[in-house]
Order: sequence, then C-alpha cells, then structure tokens
Amino acid sequence: MAQQLNPYITFDGTCAEAMDFYARALGGTVRFTTFREFGMDVDGVMHSALETPSGFHLYASDTAPGMGEFRPGTNLQISISGDDEAALRGYWEGLADGGQVVMPLVRQAWGDDYGMLADRFGILWHVNIAGSPAEA
Repeated sequence: MAQQLNPYITFDGTCAEAMDFYARALGGTVRFTTFREFGMDVDGVMHSALETPSGFHLYASDTAPGMGEFRPGTNLQISISGDDEAALRGYWEGLADGGQVVMPLVRQAWGDDYGMLADRFGILWHVNIAGSPAEA
C-alpha cells in the first residue's frame, strides 16, 4: 500500500449528508462508521471515506462531545495513512515536534495504529498505520 495524504473534514452532525453530496459531485461510494458501532452513546459519523474513480480520497467525521469545539472554516484536517510503519512513525514524530498530541498513536479497535496531534501551527493531523491482516 502506498502512503496517502488526505484532507479530513469535520462536521457538526451533517457528515453523512455532506459526504453523500461529495460522492454525487465527485463520483465514488462512501463508507461510514458510526460512533455507536464502537460502543459510544453518541449519534453521528465517527469516520467516513470517499474514494473516487479518479483517485481522490476524502475523509470526514462528525464532531462528538469531547472532541473540541466545532468551528466552520477551521474544520479541515489532514490524514496520513499507509502500511510503512517506520515512515509513518517518523512523520508522527516530526509533526509532533513543538505540537500537542490529542490522541496517542496506539492500536485501535479496528486493528490499526492511529493517533491525532495538533502541530506547532495548530493544524490537526491524523496518522493511521495499517495493521497486519492477521491482526485486523
């Protein structure tokens, strides 16, 4: 798997509607995971992914309680994903320098290592290292 750099948009309860709109406009099919699917007592989309026939990747979620304040205009983040663990951990360390870890880069329920940080300029970065097929 090649590494990918992807925009990640957060919404205030309209993620599913927005991603369906982007799928109609750009092509492709959206996959959704809800907060409730992971045992949280919260409505909304925890993660969605749109991959288009043109090769575009767009990720999004709703803002759940405890995830910080939703502010339109500042709700765009960046996601890096892939299976090159050394490279991705290196990006994580570099981006964390002078920044703040929001969620540590650790194994998640879906089988990947995932973390989120705010870099020294306040940009939010998601890093996802694909787990091995045996672990997923």
